[in-house]
Amino acid sequence: MYKNQIIRILSAVSMLYCMSCSKQHEEASSEEIEKIISQMTIEEKVGQMTNLTLATIANEVDSTVVLDTAKVNDVIIKHHVGSIQNVLTHAYTLDEWHAIIEPIQKLTLEKTRHKIPFLYCIDAVHGANYVYGATLFPHNIGLAATRNRVLAKECGAITAVQVRAAGIRYNFAPVLDVGRNQQWSRFGETFGEDTYLTSEMGLASIQGLEGGDVSSPFHVAACMKHFIGYSMPQNGKDRAPAYIPEIVLREYFLPSFRAAVNEGTHTLMVNSAEINGTPVHASKYLLTDVLRTELGFKGVVITDWLDILKLQERHHVAKTHKDAVYLAVTAGIDMCIVPFDFSFTNDLIALVKEGKISEERINKSVRRILQLKKDLGLFDHPYLEQDALQAFSKPAYTKTAVQTARESITLLKNKNDLLPFTDKTRVLVTGPFANTLSELHGAWSYTWQGNKEEFYPDTLLTIAEAFEKNAPLTSIFDLSAWDKSNVLNKGALIKAARSSDVIVICAGEAAYAETPGNIPDLAFDSTQVDMIKTLASTGKPIVLVLLEGRPRIIREIEPYCSAIVLAYWPGTHGAQAIYDVLYGTYNPSGKLPFTYPRYSGTLITYDHKLLDEAVEIVEPEYNYFYEFNPQYPFGHGLSYTTFEYGKIIMNTDTLAINDSLRISVKVTNTGKVAGQEVIELYTHDLVASITPCVKRLRKFEKINLIPGETKSVDFVLTKRDLAFVNEALKTVTEKGIFEIMISNQKALVYYK
Repeated sequence: MYKNQIIRILSAVSMLYCMSCSKQHEEASSEEIEKIISQMTIEEKVGQMTNLTLATIANEVDSTVVLDTAKVNDVIIKHHVGSIQNVLTHAYTLDEWHAIIEPIQKLTLEKTRHKIPFLYCIDAVHGANYVYGATLFPHNIGLAATRNRVLAKECGAITAVQVRAAGIRYNFAPVLDVGRNQQWSRFGETFGEDTYLTSEMGLASIQGLEGGDVSSPFHVAACMKHFIGYSMPQNGKDRAPAYIPEIVLREYFLPSFRAAVNEGTHTLMVNSAEINGTPVHASKYLLTDVLRTELGFKGVVITDWLDILKLQERHHVAKTHKDAVYLAVTAGIDMCIVPFDFSFTNDLIALVKEGKISEERINKSVRRILQLKKDLGLFDHPYLEQDALQAFSKPAYTKTAVQTARESITLLKNKNDLLPFTDKTRVLVTGPFANTLSELHGAWSYTWQGNKEEFYPDTLLTIAEAFEKNAPLTSIFDLSAWDKSNVLNKGALIKAARSSDVIVICAGEAAYAETPGNIPDLAFDSTQVDMIKTLASTGKPIVLVLLEGRPRIIREIEPYCSAIVLAYWPGTHGAQAIYDVLYGTYNPSGKLPFTYPRYSGTLITYDHKLLDEAVEIVEPEYNYFYEFNPQYPFGHGLSYTTFEYGKIIMNTDTLAINDSLRISVKVTNTGKVAGQEVIELYTHDLVASITPCVKRLRKFEKINLIPGETKSVDFVLTKRDLAFVNEALKTVTEKGIFEIMISNQKALVYYK
């Protein structure tokens, strides 16, 4: 007893000492930064706020990056630029990265007055995708399908190590936009349509990237993007206007950023588009009133690509570029991705000298930028860290990538238990993506678009190669070079199918990123539809493997397929993961992080209002009923085993204001093989002051069960978990009755 008391006392004293030391460190850091700022010219300060692309200081000669000494001097010494980002065309080796970054840092520290280290930034969105030899993971949409916070954190941590080994310390990730429009070309970078799921998986990724200490040689600064409402453009196109009532903005789009701010995330990138007619880069309300004051964000706010210029040239809210700079800086940006010239730098300097922007306003941004560099350890350890370099490659990284890809794969359909195959199954593997790498990886893979196969390492396996390697009875009909403008050789395709027991068709959509991925609707490629129908005419059962960053409409081809496997963009080890699922080496456990639509014109999320599914009949008499008929619902995902849920057990059916509700449910594996199950808890407010959603995801957990095993899964709900944004834009929990839903089990709870 006394020993435990002593331990508790010592722990408390230690904690107080650490807090004291931390405070002293912060004060010392603050004093150092203030001293530097007091000695800087306005030109030097604005230089720190300027971010240029690598193209301004380097050229590519025979696929090798060569720094232009004169341009480097112009950027770093003359214009005092504090950060550089991006690649020229493709990923670089570690040695190539070091040859870029180290000389720039050396020049900065030796030739500039204040010796402020420069910062390199990169988009590493599903692994260190611009570093050769790095491990690439499923994109966020696939990560969300895993419902596995541990894996998301591990992927973030590995990404951080491999980015830092290149000498880079700032990563433009993760995307915290909630994917409410499935047509959006960046949908695959999101964690899906649900606010809570996005918050949880986004936090896990940030925790992996930043690790609680970004000065560590194994972590980097994360960037929550894109604040805010970027993912719900009215026309479904990238960088397009959104019209989002503030009540919706606060209910669905703000929580993921609030959670990340509370986590202490170091930086934030701004939405490239506009909301309700106001470009977010020019919105003082969103960037200062909401982000800074309401959420309490203290880190660096960075623009997206060319977006201050676009205030003038695209949005037409500024007459001149100088006016655009004024709008953005006074709204609250700290750092501008220019990215090709000194237009931002020159105009901001002029605005300060003209007295239109105060130098104190500039100091606020510079203070944040210098603090970021301080937090990253750049002042103390500005050069390549050997610890990071030595940690670059480990077998555990591959294991994590394989497992993440496996757990992401979502089995949508499995008629008559066609899957898994046995070793005796004769399989024909075909389809336009059976022999390609780009569709396994998607956007941001070795190149921006991810579609240039010549830049992929030759050690990576396509789906066809994974099958040939592991399944001796596999045959391949190569359609990777199929020119879709030509007539498909149907005769040869049918002939190839005759000797097989089953046909695996790898199809979906080609790799893309951002605006080049804009499409008019979600229709499935017509030539692929024709190919699938042709193979179906053989009478052989078809397994459709979908490689896509967003759901393409499969209503027409679904009846022809006995099994459908959604692989998303699974990354470096995606081919092996797909093989493992199809042959039962791994029992699929992925759950849809979005509602898979049946029609392009019916893009309704699972948490819709009841009226969204209302159908009215006038003749022969007026009547109405409710219908929600997606291709597959949010949370759908089959397994090779079966699970049975017991009744919902609660410690009370009445929740008081300051109490918590403890909920448990028993889950049993009633099948013959081990499997993972995701237990999702939903709530529904029976009556509210605004129309309630049909249901909302509030909690989830993932468990492993062997055949016959039963586990009890516990959740805790508070009034916050029952809250919504009301008409007054306040987050409230109203008194009333709430329905608790877990699988096919329901219970009622009363909030008083």
